[in-house]
Amino acid sequence: MSEEKKDRPTAEVAKADEQGVHRVGEGLGGTANKGFPSTESLTGTNRPVEYTNTRPQAPEGESTSVPEGHEPVVVGERRGMFGASSGADTSGYGGLRSPILFPGASQRPYGGYFDAVVDALEETTGAGTLRTVVVDRGELTLHVAPEHLLTVMQALRDEPALRFEMCMSVSGVHYPDLEGSELHAVFQLLSITHHGRRVRVECGVPDEHPHMPSVVGIYPAADWHERETWDMFGIVFDGHPALTRILMPDDWPGHPQRKDYPLGGVPVEYKGGTIPPPDQRRSYT
Repeated sequence: MSEEKKDRPTAEVAKADEQGVHRVGEGLGGTANKGFPSTESLTGTNRPVEYTNTRPQAPEGESTSVPEGHEPVVVGERRGMFGASSGADTSGYGGLRSPILFPGASQRPYGGYFDAVVDALEETTGAGTLRTVVVDRGELTLHVAPEHLLTVMQALRDEPALRFEMCMSVSGVHYPDLEGSELHAVFQLLSITHHGRRVRVECGVPDEHPHMPSVVGIYPAADWHERETWDMFGIVFDGHPALTRILMPDDWPGHPQRKDYPLGGVPVEYKGGTIPPPDQRRSYT
């Protein structure tokens, strides 16, 4: 024991040691590294990602169970070496498995201006146009079916109570294990009229029929963004004025940012050996 600890009461030393150890439990188990402070007092966005993203924080003495219809969404599975928070598969053979959880539908009140945005949108377009409303880490995401995408985007741009005039970006996401909605397009909108309000619109389509309407007629700035999303992920934006590749050559096979796209190997010049693609090697990351 250090000289500093010898001069302090035993109970005080024990308390200090306890505060420096991560509690045992999902997402926090086991490091015992005194360099890490306790996480028990952290709230909001300061909490560990494992908790902030999918696990509600209830006041002391109340249940933390998630109401029916608001459960986290399983979008995939992690395999292999996760790190100290969930144990370490040091063999690299992918023996450990853990579900990838995204936050489910949020409950009202959403907080801030989010309630006003959702109310104005539903009043303009009807109650059935939104699949789910998710509020996570201080951000609002509206999940919309392809058949309602143009209606929602038009209202978000034109309704005086909304006025999201700028489409800042369109990007793609690939969830191979999310059956029936493997490919998602994500639209980031910004309101100048309402002092920088932001909203995210997300639309998912199945891999077998990756079609959704183009929003270029509503947000012309989405033109090249939709081309890139098509190029990288293969989402077809029906009605786009010129849906051609923008990064890869016109004759390039496939869509390189999809998770099922082959990563390729690297040829080497000694003994006729080759380096296999990264997804076929033993993984230590």
